[in-house]
Amino acid sequence: MRSKDKSNSLEERLYSLDFFRGFTMFLLIAEFTALFSLLVSPKLEGTIIYSIGTQFHHVPWEGLHFWDLIQPFFMFIVGVAIPYSYSNRLKKGQSQKQITRHVVKRAFLLLFLGWALYYNGPGEGAFRFQNVLAQLSVTYLIAYLIMNKSVLTQIIISIALLLFTELIYRGFSVEGFDQAFVPNKNFGTWLDLQYGGADLNGNWVSFNAVPTTAHTIWGVLTGQLLMGSRTKNQKLKILVISGFTGIIIGYALSPVTPIIKHIATSSFVFVSGGYTLLTLAFSYWLIDIKKQKKGTLFFAIVGMNPLFIYLFAHVGGADFFDKIIQPFTMTLFGWMGNLTADILTSLLVIFLLWYICYWFYKKKIFIKL
Repeated sequence: MRSKDKSNSLEERLYSLDFFRGFTMFLLIAEFTALFSLLVSPKLEGTIIYSIGTQFHHVPWEGLHFWDLIQPFFMFIVGVAIPYSYSNRLKKGQSQKQITRHVVKRAFLLLFLGWALYYNGPGEGAFRFQNVLAQLSVTYLIAYLIMNKSVLTQIIISIALLLFTELIYRGFSVEGFDQAFVPNKNFGTWLDLQYGGADLNGNWVSFNAVPTTAHTIWGVLTGQLLMGSRTKNQKLKILVISGFTGIIIGYALSPVTPIIKHIATSSFVFVSGGYTLLTLAFSYWLIDIKKQKKGTLFFAIVGMNPLFIYLFAHVGGADFFDKIIQPFTMTLFGWMGNLTADILTSLLVIFLLWYICYWFYKKKIFIKL
């Protein structure tokens, strides 16, 4: 991990990607402050705040909330960045073998972090694949390995992974796990039970890394599109058409294959992939075509140090700031109620986490794996 990288000039960056990545990471670090849990407090039930808060929590099983799009956003964004990183390394004189070695090392580091950061203590195994970092280690490596294939080949492989997932869930016949779309009664849960890594309470499965690889592959294709010679308006048109196509296919499949994030059904992957493409299309239109950079800088600077701020918040940074701020917010605003004081505490912690990214941005420090 490098602590400083001044060679990556800000002018060479794809700002729309920084904005999209920063927006996604900003929401992820906000989760570490417990803000979203506070928004669905029983005290707020029946209010607009409560309704908005529910969108920042996963659907219990079938359906789609906004929060169900965050992991697809993250995996897609990593894919978009791969062609840019690959091109930069080639320009620096690195060989294909050197780049591949770096990608493999990075994949293993992501896997290690996924195992270490999401370990829940005695009684549970460390080698669990349900979290985003562990699954990203798989999707990232596969997407890189097929990156130099033709566009058609990459699309076919992504669809084949979804078709394989569909077939294995529907065709699995082990007694007790032969109900494809029922919690803990499906192939994904059975597979996790074989190595002791089942998540029977949350219903998440490790096999999700296979179908969600499509998100990272589609991200690579998007990165290659944006680096290509087409005009910006042509690129935008392709992004928008692709996004709506994914959404239409996903919802068209939903009567046959329910939209379920917990097991990453094909309908979910298509719908979430479509929304992801449209979100990047909007960012690209706003920032790279309309040149509206000033108003987007707040999120973009988080996107320039995404993994650092995620890890910092995850390993205790958010809790550390919370312990410092809470005595003051409770003293000054406790008269408004503990819930209000807690929400203000979360907002201030989020600001401090953001300010770290801002300080790094001003110092032109970009921490990378």
